[in-house]
Amino acid sequence: MKRKQNSEPEIQEYSPITTTTAYLVLYNFLQCLGWTSIAMNIILHFIVTESHKGLYAVVAFKLNIFQLGALLEIIHAAVGLVKSNPVLTGVQVMSRVMLLLVAYSVQEVQNCVGIPMLLTAWSITEVIRYAFYTFSLLGSMPYFVQWCRYTLFIVLYPIGVSGELITIYKSLPTLQRSTMYSVAMPNPANISFSFHYFMIFVMLSYIPFFPQLYMHMFRQRRKIIGGVRSKQE
Repeated sequence: MKRKQNSEPEIQEYSPITTTTAYLVLYNFLQCLGWTSIAMNIILHFIVTESHKGLYAVVAFKLNIFQLGALLEIIHAAVGLVKSNPVLTGVQVMSRVMLLLVAYSVQEVQNCVGIPMLLTAWSITEVIRYAFYTFSLLGSMPYFVQWCRYTLFIVLYPIGVSGELITIYKSLPTLQRSTMYSVAMPNPANISFSFHYFMIFVMLSYIPFFPQLYMHMFRQRRKIIGGVRSKQE
């Protein structure tokens, strides 16, 4: 029996646990724990050092594990374990993987202000998102988790996107000089690829896609928990 877990799943009524449901609950629970651990590392780093410098080095190992773990979400969608669009899921997950690659490969950006911005936004968002999916699959949704899911994005999404764009922008000079991950002509395949220009394309793609995602979340918020007006009526 397949369980629904799309980008904005509805709260589901309780039904007997299946093997698929048990697997998805375990996956989302472990992801939630992992991102909670990352969030705690971020908080402790700021308390101890009172600086964002060195933060990437502290969380890099866990960040790589649990963000790369999100690649399984593409497989879940592709094989029908969840009712997500595999293409949209792939775009969302791979955009973050590209950020991981940039942060890992370009040491100059590891202490830029974009890194703590995106890490803070990612960790809080993912803790809430995976907790939401876990409770949804179990058929018991605490209102606090639901409220956080459809409210905190208002602040977290702009912070995260700003951090991502800053990080990519700071990496461009190094990517251009080093030609890392690029393919030059001539070569046996007779193709060329510039990672530098690819990341510029990624930056420009935020212009059409982010507003759509952001406004979609507002529509979901009105649908799930209502707006200010609906609360007053």
